[in-house]
This record gives sequence, C-alpha cells and structure tokens, in this order.
Amino acid sequence: MKQTQRGGSEHLVWVQLRLQGSAQPSSQQPPRRIHTHQQRPGLQGGGDAVLDACEEMTSAWTTMGPDVPLLNEYKQEFFWKRFPQTLLGGPRFRLGYCAPPYVYLQQLLLLLTPWLLGGVATLLFQLGVLGEAPAAALSGALMVGVAAALQGLAQSAAQRSERVRPLANQNILADEEEVEFTHCVAPETVHFIVPGKRFMGNAVLHTLLAGALCGLATWYLLPARLGALFGGVGTTAPLFALSWVTVCIGEYALVVNSPTETATFQPQDAYEISALTRPLFILIFISVDLAQRFLGPAAELQLACQVLHVLFVTLPVLWALGTLPPPDALLLWALEEILVLGLGGSPMATNLRLVLMFLFTLTVAVGTYFIPSSLGVVVFSVAAGYLLSLDVAYIGAVSRSSRFRWWPLPLLLVFLVGSVVEGTLLQNLHPEVANLSLASGPGADGAVVGLRGAQGQVGYVLIGLLVVTWSLTELQGMCLLGGVLRNPLYPRRVESAQAFRQSSRALRITGVVRRLLLQHASPFAMVAFLSLDPSVSELHTVSLAVGFTRAFRLVPTPPFLFTADRFPTFDLRTFRPQVWQRTDAALLQMVLVLLVRLASTGTPVAGWHRLGTGVQLLLVGFALDRGGQFLAKLRFALTVLVTSWTETKQRRRSAAALLALNAALCPFLLAVLLTCALLSAPLLPLFTLPVFLVGFPRPLRSWPGTPGCACPCADSVYYQQLSGRLAAALRSALACGALGPAPPGSHLLCRIQDRMVWLTVLERGFGFWTLNIKGLELQETSCHTLEARRVDEVFDWALSGPAPSDPLWRRLNPHWGNTLTPRCVVPVTLYSDARNVLTGIIDSHEHLGQFRGNFLKVLLWLLLRRSAHAHQHKAKGQRPPPASGGASGHSLHPSAPPPYSSTSSSFSSVGHQGRSCSLASLGDWSDEDDLFGPRCVQGPVRVLGVGDVSLPGSVDVLSLYETTTLPPLHRPRPEPDADEGRSPAHPRFSCPHSETLALPADWSSLPGPRLQQLRPCVPTDWFCFALAQLVEGGASGVEREALAGLQRDQGLVELYGGVALSCLLALGMEVEVPSPSLVYRVYGGHAHWSEALDWLKAKRELYQLALKAFRYSFKILFDQAVLESVETPAELSATLEEYETSWYIGMATEHGWQESVRRETPFLFSLGHDIAMGVYTGRVLSLQEQLVCVGTLNGEAVRGQWANLSWELLYATNDDEERYSIQAHPVLLRNLTVQAAEPPLGYPIYSSRPLSLRCL
Repeated sequence: MKQTQRGGSEHLVWVQLRLQGSAQPSSQQPPRRIHTHQQRPGLQGGGDAVLDACEEMTSAWTTMGPDVPLLNEYKQEFFWKRFPQTLLGGPRFRLGYCAPPYVYLQQLLLLLTPWLLGGVATLLFQLGVLGEAPAAALSGALMVGVAAALQGLAQSAAQRSERVRPLANQNILADEEEVEFTHCVAPETVHFIVPGKRFMGNAVLHTLLAGALCGLATWYLLPARLGALFGGVGTTAPLFALSWVTVCIGEYALVVNSPTETATFQPQDAYEISALTRPLFILIFISVDLAQRFLGPAAELQLACQVLHVLFVTLPVLWALGTLPPPDALLLWALEEILVLGLGGSPMATNLRLVLMFLFTLTVAVGTYFIPSSLGVVVFSVAAGYLLSLDVAYIGAVSRSSRFRWWPLPLLLVFLVGSVVEGTLLQNLHPEVANLSLASGPGADGAVVGLRGAQGQVGYVLIGLLVVTWSLTELQGMCLLGGVLRNPLYPRRVESAQAFRQSSRALRITGVVRRLLLQHASPFAMVAFLSLDPSVSELHTVSLAVGFTRAFRLVPTPPFLFTADRFPTFDLRTFRPQVWQRTDAALLQMVLVLLVRLASTGTPVAGWHRLGTGVQLLLVGFALDRGGQFLAKLRFALTVLVTSWTETKQRRRSAAALLALNAALCPFLLAVLLTCALLSAPLLPLFTLPVFLVGFPRPLRSWPGTPGCACPCADSVYYQQLSGRLAAALRSALACGALGPAPPGSHLLCRIQDRMVWLTVLERGFGFWTLNIKGLELQETSCHTLEARRVDEVFDWALSGPAPSDPLWRRLNPHWGNTLTPRCVVPVTLYSDARNVLTGIIDSHEHLGQFRGNFLKVLLWLLLRRSAHAHQHKAKGQRPPPASGGASGHSLHPSAPPPYSSTSSSFSSVGHQGRSCSLASLGDWSDEDDLFGPRCVQGPVRVLGVGDVSLPGSVDVLSLYETTTLPPLHRPRPEPDADEGRSPAHPRFSCPHSETLALPADWSSLPGPRLQQLRPCVPTDWFCFALAQLVEGGASGVEREALAGLQRDQGLVELYGGVALSCLLALGMEVEVPSPSLVYRVYGGHAHWSEALDWLKAKRELYQLALKAFRYSFKILFDQAVLESVETPAELSATLEEYETSWYIGMATEHGWQESVRRETPFLFSLGHDIAMGVYTGRVLSLQEQLVCVGTLNGEAVRGQWANLSWELLYATNDDEERYSIQAHPVLLRNLTVQAAEPPLGYPIYSSRPLSLRCL
C-alpha cells in the first residue's frame, strides 16, 4: 500500500509561479502559494498539472476586505492537522489520507504505555507488594527500557531506510513524500511513528528523563496520596485518570515524536529543546509535592499541592493554547524578572549580559546577608549598587582609547566616596536610628507608626522633589497627562531647527532644573533616607540582603563625565546631560512608602509595617510595575475592541458577535488581563481580532537573539547614516524627560520625511540607555502609506493643533486612542531628498548647445589637476595616485574591487550594479541567485548594492525610477582610416617645465580627420586660466616665473586638447547639440559603441576622468538652468572645486553613492529616467539639520502584536503577504509593527547592533 508522509521541514517555503495572461476575467481569485507542508489535489507532478496550478495562481488580486479569510483554505486544512497533534503531544491521528489501521493503533499504544507501566506499579502498591518508592522505581525502570528500545529501533530504521529515490517519483510541489507501508515494523513505518533524535546525546538524556518522569509521576499520582489531599473517591478517581493523560502526553512528546508547540520562541529548534517543554512543567508540579512530603506538614504547602493537582489536569490545554513557555524562554524570563523586581537591576540587551549581571547582583545580595554591622551594610550596598549600575563595557572601551582623558576616573571616585561618606556620617551621628520611624508609645507591641526625626525631615524633602520633578517632566513633552491634552507651552510648528531652539529656550531651562533635582539632589536625599532607616539594624536577614541591595541599586550616586572624540559613531563631547539608573522610579516608590506610613501614623506596628522598608519598596515596585502593565494591556484591549467596530475596514461580519461575547465574558477578559500582567506576559489578540489569549512569558525584548538582524537593500544606507545622528540627538530628549521615563521595553517611532525609524530601549543604567534602531522600508505600499498618513496627522495635531487660548475641550487629543503618543521634536542632521523633473532642462537646445564646450573645459581642468597632483607626489617620493575620485582615490588594480569615489566608471557601474537593461546583463543570471530575496544578516549591517540581491521575475521600483538605462546602440564598424594604425609623434615642448605636466604616453590622441576638424573647439584661454590657477596655488611645484612659458607652449596645449577631443569623440559627443537620450546614456556609463570607445575604456584612468568630466558638465547645465549661470572662468573654477570637495555626482545605484552617504558628503546628485512617465529626473541629497518628530508607542500593544505574529507565522505558518493580520490599521499601526519585528518574522531594512547612548 502506497501512502504519504509529511516531511520534517517546519519552515515557510513557497514558490509563486506566474504566467502572464493566463487568468480569465470571470474567475479572478487571489493567487495561491504552494507550501511545502501540504499536498494540493490535482498537482501530482507532470507538465499539465503544473501549468494548471500556474494558471490558478496567476489570477488577479482582489482587494483585501475586512472579511478576508484569516487562514487560506489550504492553510486551514494544514492547521487542523497540526493542532490535534499538538494537543495530544505528537500522535498523528489526522493525516488527510488513508493509512493502515496498525499505524493508528501503534501510536495509540505508545501514547498509553506510561499509563500501563504506571498502572502496574500502582496495582502492586495497592496490593501491598511494593512500597511507594519501590513502585515508583519499578515504573521508572520499565519506562527507561521502553524508551531505550524505541530509540534503538528508530536509529536502526533510519540506517536501513537511507536510500536515494529517483527524481521522477518526487513531486516538487508537495511536502508529503510517498512512503510504502509494507508491514507494521517496516523501516518506513518505524520512521513515520518514531522519527528518532538528531543527536545521540539527546537520545540518552531523553531516555533517562522519561524514566525519571514516569517514576515520579507514579509516586505523585498514587491513590493514597490523592485520597490524603482530597479525601474522596469521587474526586480522586477523575483526578487519577486525567492526570495520567497529562503524563502520557508529556512522555510521548519526550520519547516518541515531539509536536510543534504553539509556544514557539526560537524560529528553529536546532537542539531539540521543545521536547523538554512538557516534561519540565510536569516535574515542576511534582517538585512542590515532594517538598511537602519531605519538609513536613505545612498549611501553605498543603494548599499549594491541592491547587497544583487540580491545575495538573489542565496542562494539556495550556500547552495547546501556548500559555506555558518553552525552557529557553522560561529561563530568560525568570532571570530577568528576578534581576529587575528582586534585585533592582535592568533588563539586559543580550542574553550573556543578563546572565552575568544576574550572577554579580546575586553575589552582592549574598554578601550583604553576611555583613555583621549596619554601617557595613550601608557602605557595601551603596558602593556595590553604584558599580553595578555602570556600563562597564563602555568604560573599558573608553579607557583603552588613545585619546582617553584621565580626570573622569578620579572624579568618579570622589563622588563614590562622597556618597559612602554620607551614609557613614548619618549612621554615626544618629545611633538611635531604630527609633526614628517607630516612636515609643502605649501600643501592644510597645511602638506605634510614626515619621519623626531626621528621616522624617528627609521624607518630606523626597515628597517635594517628586512633585516638582514630575511637574517639570510633564512640561517637557508635547502632551500632558499621558497624551490627553496638548501642552500649551510647547512650541507650535516652526520651519527651522534654529527657530525651534529659540522658541524652546524656556523648556530647556526647565529641563536643566529637572536634571539637577532628579539626578543630583534626589540620589543624595534617597541615600540619606535609607541610611537612617531602622531596617538597617536587622542584620542577617533575607529582607535586609535583598531589599537594601535592590534599594541602593535604584539610587546611584552623583555623576561623572567621560570625554572621548568618537565612540562608537558619534561625538561624545556633546553628551552633557546626566541621568541615573531608575532614579525616578526609586523616588516614586519611596514616596509611596512614606505616604502609607504617614497615613498610618499612631497605629500599632503590625503587618505591613513589620516588613521593613526594603521589603516594602520591593512590594511597591512590583505593584507599580504590574499595575502599569495592566493599564497598558487594558488600553490595548479596549483599542482592539473599539476599532473592530468603529474602523470600517476592520469591521468583519463577526465583529458584533465578538463584541457581545467579550461583553458577556467581561470577568473572564479581566482575568486574562490580570494574568498577563502578573506574569509579565504579552496579551495575544488572535489574528489581531478581539479574541484574547495569555501569551507565554518571555523576555521584555520579545526575541531570543541579539538585535541587529535586518533585510538590507539599497535604501539601508540612509538609515545607517541617520542612526548615529539620531542617537546623539535623542540623548538630550531622554535626559531632560521629554520622552518620559523611557524604561527598558519602551518603543519610540520617529517620522522623518518619507522615512520611519523604530527605536527600542533594551537596557538602562547609570548614565546610559542601550537602544536598537531599525529603519522601515521606504516602498510606497498602500498599507504603509495609510498608516504613515495617520502618523503624520498625530504629529500635525501636536505641532499645529489648538492654540493655548482655545477652550479646554478643543485641546483634547482626538488621537488619544492611537497607540502612538507624540512626545517631542529633536533637530537631527540628515539628508534631505529632493527630486525634480528635468523637462525643459535636459531637452533644451539652448542648454544642450553649451554642453560640448563645458565638457572640454571640465576635462581639461581635471587633466591638469591630475598631472599637478601626480607631479607633487613624485616630488615627495610617493607613488602618484590614480584618478581622483573626490574624497578618496579610485583604485584601478584589476584584481581589487574599486573603492568608493565621487564618480564611478562604466565598468564599476556595470560590474557592481548588475541591473543594466542591456543584453549583456542577461548573462548575470545564474543558478546561484537567491530566489527568495535577501537573507537576514547578523552582525553589523552591510548595506547591499542594488545588484547584490535580486528576485527573478520581479520589478524593482527604484531601478524603474532612478537607474534604468537604455541598451547601447551598436554602430557598424567604420572603415579603417588611412592614418589609423600609425603611432602619433611625441609632442615637442617649447618650455622645459612642460615635461612635469606631460600626460602618460599611451594617452596619445586618436588620429583622424575628425579630430583636426574639432581642434578649434579647444578652449585655449580656459586652459591657460586653469594652468595659472594651479600654478598660483602651488599645487604643481612649478616656479611662478615659468608660467608664461607654459602658457605659450603650443605642444602642451595640443597634447591636452588632443586628449580632450579624443575623449569627446569616444563618448559620441562630437555633435553640437546632443539628444537627451544620448546625454543620459553617457552619464550612466553606457555610451554608444565605437572603436574609439574601446580605445578609451582600455585606458581606465582616462575613462574615469572623462566620465567624471561628463557628469560635472551635466551638473553645470543643471545649475545654470535652476540656479544661476556660470559666466566667468573664476566662477567655473570655484564651482569645480566645490564639486570635488562637497559633491558626489553619479548614479544612485553605484557603491560610491552609498559610501558618500556613509561619509556624509554634503551634497549628492544623480540623474534618472522614469519610464512610466517618460521623463528624466534629477535627484539631489543635501545634508542639513531638520526637525524630527518623536513619539512613544504603547509597549503592550507592540508586544501583543509581536506575540500574535510569532504564533501566526511559526505555528500556523500563515505567511500570506496579504493576510488580514498584516493589513493597515491606522490606530494600532499594525503594518509598521509587523515590519519592525525581528527577522525572519519582520523585515526592517536596517537594524543596528545594541547602541549604548551615553548621557553623561
């Protein structure tokens, strides 16, 4: 019997086949993609079947409406195959095809094997043959034997079934390979049921773990134990049966076949970690029961065991819903939560930093526990908390710098010692510290709650500091009260950065005052408050060790300043603002503890007040954190609920039913929100619909790897240039509070012309924020445009909204429900992109008539400049450089790729671009081309050129607009000239100094009558002027008195004029008025073919100079038409000097363009051709300071959408590019959020490595 088996690949691999004109107008359907995880009926291999599939998939797209299916039909069938397998732990009972009965029976038998083995041991215990421990050991040993036999059988079957099948028997359009089930123990059958482990170590480990799990589960579920906990057969029997179902599911996933988990954290399970998910939680439940057995009876443990036995039954449902995390996510989440909430740290940017920081902080807490004096506790906690808040990696990097300045380190020690001395003096001056807050009284315990003495005075100071700093923080942003009202003091729309600085001078002053209070006064006040607290005297207690380690770390000491010239990409000498690690959060927590103490003044000390200040701060911090998360999740849920009806394009037919269901189950919805908040887990809206689930807990950054992965393209270089400048500008906004507290996990959105920048705060410490900067695609898609328009509307209201004199109701934010809240505007130096249509310029006979003369002038100027520089280097004993390429020379070595320069030759253009439309470019296609587009790169982003990656059959919008070149027209070979073939005579110079300016011998001019006819076109006067300019500047080293002799030397003039005219003929520009198409061809390096062009290209350096001269000439033509004409030789010389130093003139797709953007060349110019409109275009990039709008996003909305994205793509494999959950949502900014996700789920075109933003 011939059957099919689903292959092992879990990735989203699809092939879109397209045939033009095959779709019928009457059957327009969305195109279907062929996925590797499903066999489509009717595609059984063969040419006709493939053509039918192509015709079906190439039908026209329909407009995506709100009622588009959440999953396509073939995805739905696949999902309903996968979900039962996930629910049952791995057995495949729903295959979609007929299989022999023994396939299902064998899977069922293996699923129930742990129950059978445990039942035997339980029966022997009930009969009194074995005790509890021997019965558990027996079931565990039997399970080890069964698991070992299965793994051995799987390995043997894998070795026996290794064979190569003929290609004709394979269907490339399906992921279900054909398998012949001959009998129940055939190798194919065994491999289908028990795939086996990829690593032998995992096979041994999972076998031993299966035995331990079965033995402990037998002990955990003994009827006597269940009866002791619940005391009735009616409760014990169902719990016993259902609990063994949970154990069987966990054992099957561990030993037989691991299912695809809905809680997927890693895109690829390379080390088979997902198989440990279910056994891990079973062992966690069992460990609580074992603790209750060995630690003796305790009411709390007894209650915990009862609750966990009931929850044990629900584990399969929780696994299927994806509520419980995989082991790697669970470990990272637990370390982060303990570090942040328990030890006062910050979420880390990388996993390694998280583990190391957790270990160091835990060591400090343990050391605090063993310190024998209160003074030692204060000194050690202050010093350790300060040092743990530093960015040690940055300090080490700066200290190793050659330009490191020594004075900040002693200053650091001075401030550190000052804070320690403060705590020491307060301890010595107030030895009665134990009676400062607990005043003696007639209470039952001899003390009542009170706030007196020095600590009471410091407490009132802290309350005043909180009120003042909070008020000043609110005034820094565009909006007040969390975005509800517009700030009347914030400047309205201004046109320039200078005007914005002048109008925001008052805000900057208040920002400085806020920094002084929050970053200088508050830390000293909080250190004093903690040093005077009576809890310091409670030595050798866990509450003191943990509470004060956390408290003193939240309160760093005053600042110091590092100075370096450049680290890592921007100038640190401008980093004047100074901030501390979570000082604002520590101040709020201490004030809340003080308010509770003031409200309880006079009451006996009991309950809360016996916990101590350290534990009180910990609990208050936990409550504030979870309360803030609950409110953010509630706002996100309400946004999804409301917009599912109010937004017309989001209103599905099921919207009313879903709203009614959420209203009816409102308590359940609140319970889901509360659970997510308590676990710090994302709220998962299924398909971004108002169907909410509890996502599995994961680290705050949502992704497993280190940020910095992107899908680069030609536009990535603009974000690369912008990232350093933007980071340097944001440090002022972060320091003054214009962006709010900006804790780790915050997301910022910047709008810059047509660019979107997504920033994520990964880490925050003493004087630094660690950010990840992502650049979103610039492609004008409908979804992108719709959400970008809403972003512009939000910022427009904040900048030019109601005036301060308007009534209050008009100043309310109409976009308050949007996930984006406008915060501030920052000046950033970046490129402004201006595009112009050249109609009337490039086709003007008046301008084109001057082109030939300008070209000869520019080329003569470049040739003289080249000769002068070559002689200068030769005089200094250096090797003369090749043709100048602007800021850097252009290497001409044939074996090395040419570096970036201000212009690029045709061989550089064609070799690097690979996008020319000429017939020769067809040879660039190869089998090595990546069919599925650019891959994600890890590490520092290397921005690829346009030709580095391509998609066969696709149309590149940028190439259509900017870089499309017409194929060169091949001229017929002309008849050989009579003088051709004779080497020209070497010119005879009348001036002895002319040899210093002689051109290379192989640059001799072309012979022929046409060259003699063009001799009068050589601008002799301009040549003499340019020669005088070079000599007066001292560039050539020629004596000034020899200038007259050089200018009178006709041999030198004929030499330079002949070379210039030869280049003119080679480029085909001998006509007096060239056509626009000819100008565009030559500009792009695709001149008409001729033997003269071959002669010119053979001299690579000369060709570089000729192409540069041509591009400079066109730029002069453009400037004369747009700006003003260049009339005098001095103006022309000054213009050319400016081109050399401040401009890149070339094509936007050349590598030199990208390198010039990275080097921040002030101006860039390119020529393009828009085929769709039939016009030529000019593009000018100018580096200037512009205002960038910055807003904060609802972090829980981002985490929730990313959690749904992970579930939808990694589990449901819903990779449809037009799926519902990726459509534009103007309120949630759904499309932008999906783009900003980490690859392979998202597709940002630029992503920086974690960037430490110094705010010292």
